[in-house]
Amino acid sequence: MTTLSSASGATGAASGGAASGGAAPAANPAEKARLHQAAQAFEAIFVRQMLSSARQSNFGDTLWGDDKGKDTFTAMRDERFADLTAQSGALGLAKQVEAQLSGQSPATAGPAAATGSTQP
Repeated sequence: MTTLSSASGATGAASGGAASGGAAPAANPAEKARLHQAAQAFEAIFVRQMLSSARQSNFGDTLWGDDKGKDTFTAMRDERFADLTAQSGALGLAKQVEAQLSGQSPATAGPAAATGSTQP
């Protein structure tokens, strides 16, 4: 879980810039990379929790019966699916979190943000 420990450093630095009145994104590429990684990790955790909650529903007897090996495999599959979903950006949650923590509005998180322009 080193990703989560780097997340606290990235969020602290990003929120410090926003708290000092500057809403400009962090210029440090290493800090941006850490923030991006932390946002993706957050999205993966969110997807894992959604899948876990969905799997807790009980529809009666299962076709294959209860099997602990199946439960382990399902958890591993859900974890991998959550990681791939976060890396692909399919939900867009990581992008929104990253924009929020870097002090950008989601509308300016695109190419205009790279040039420093704040106009939509």
